[in-house]
Amino acid sequence: MATPMLRWCCPGRRWIFAGIGGGSRHGRGVPTGSTSSGKRGQSSVAQQPLITAQKPRKGEREWAAVVGLEIHAQIASNSKLFSGSQVDFAAPPNSLVSFFDASLPGTLPVLNRRCVEAAVMTGLALDCHINRKSLFDRKHYFYADLPAGYQITQQRLPIAVNGSLAYSVCVGQRWSQMVTRTVGVKQIQLEQDSGKSLHDNLRSQTLIDLNRAGVGLLEVVLEPDMSCGEEAAAAIRELQLILQALGTSQANMAEGQLRVDANISVHHPGEPLGVRTEVKNLNSARFLAKAIDYEIQRQISELENGGKILNETRSFDYKLGCTVPMRDKEGKQDYRFMPEPNLPPLLLYDSGSLPTGADPQQVIDIDQLREQLPELPRVTREKLVRQYGMRPEHSFALLNEVGLLEFFQNVMKETRAEPKKVTSWVLNTFLGFLKQQNLAVSESPVTPSALAELLDLLDRKAISSSAAKQVTDVKKGNPRAINKLIGLVRRATLGRADPTVIKEVLERQLSS
Repeated sequence: MATPMLRWCCPGRRWIFAGIGGGSRHGRGVPTGSTSSGKRGQSSVAQQPLITAQKPRKGEREWAAVVGLEIHAQIASNSKLFSGSQVDFAAPPNSLVSFFDASLPGTLPVLNRRCVEAAVMTGLALDCHINRKSLFDRKHYFYADLPAGYQITQQRLPIAVNGSLAYSVCVGQRWSQMVTRTVGVKQIQLEQDSGKSLHDNLRSQTLIDLNRAGVGLLEVVLEPDMSCGEEAAAAIRELQLILQALGTSQANMAEGQLRVDANISVHHPGEPLGVRTEVKNLNSARFLAKAIDYEIQRQISELENGGKILNETRSFDYKLGCTVPMRDKEGKQDYRFMPEPNLPPLLLYDSGSLPTGADPQQVIDIDQLREQLPELPRVTREKLVRQYGMRPEHSFALLNEVGLLEFFQNVMKETRAEPKKVTSWVLNTFLGFLKQQNLAVSESPVTPSALAELLDLLDRKAISSSAAKQVTDVKKGNPRAINKLIGLVRRATLGRADPTVIKEVLERQLSS
């Protein structure tokens, strides 16, 4: 029997399992799988074939993968969803726990207005229908880090439904081969976060930190419209940018502010969907892509070898690069959902239905929140391409790094250099400098004004390109001396822009 080989054909939404020696391996498939349930009237190539199919050769079998995501985003709020406890990632364990968070008898929930506004704004940004009436429910399960034994969520009637998320994905080796796809947003709901269980294997004990218990979450459920890890990672990055632009979540995956669960199944095209597995708590877009692609290949290999896919929860071991079983889901867990008796229905209004004489602090106006929506990342990228004539991939790079777009715009305000040159310096020299120093943009010792002055000197040909790059070469010494060095160059050019003098100043400072 031929040795099995897996081939990844994500751009065409086909996964081909073939036997080595079983004929040509060049067959590609036409996209299949469920279509987006988002805004159907929008023009998108999300469901269009990107690669034409050839008829599969003998020995090859085609598979279609189906991927859906559940995203939990921590709401950017000073206090928790139903209590006045502060939210602080770096606080000492169990230092931010109210009586309600600890589920002491007699305590009652008080809904945080900020969290509701964040949910509405996120729903509007994702073209969701905002329900004027939504309900809260109790979801029962028993974990040590869930003191009440249940989680308050919105199972029956969430705050927002039926939206869409447009994202861009590269289908080839070049950025010019980027296409826009759309994934449906099934619903957005408000819910509580649980605490943290910290496992101490040396002492064989588990420690509980309830600081996170009760923190407000936005659960964004995406339809199973994706077919590989690359698409899922691109969708998550776009959602992350939207949440950050709205200010509804900092969406810092490294701090657990954005966590993703992926539901994955495979099937033969034209046949019923396969049994799905869930990969839990993925906290980076890169690991998300790797986990999904590994799980797709694992399922295909298992089925081709006569095995069976279990309906189970798995986790991703990033060190080994594979998914491992966590718990079996074959027996359907009964969460015993019931209406939350201590919270009335959440009612929202628009400008036409506001109660007469209502206290603005007691009602939420959807139209008012719609007017407050900032410019979304997709619009910002289009504006950058149009205004500065930059390439689309450069607009993505500026937005993907927190604070980099603002830095670029501040440099543009203070320099006479061409946008193309500024873009190159910011994305290559400046960003490379930050990554070498392991610094965020907000921690940069190089100010926008300093870089603008350096580019002006370069634009006037007062210094050469190599001399300018030497100024920002972090290998030459303390990077915090860069601003001082640029100031020396500027003073040397005042009244006498003599290239020889400037060169001497640069060489003297760089050699010191």
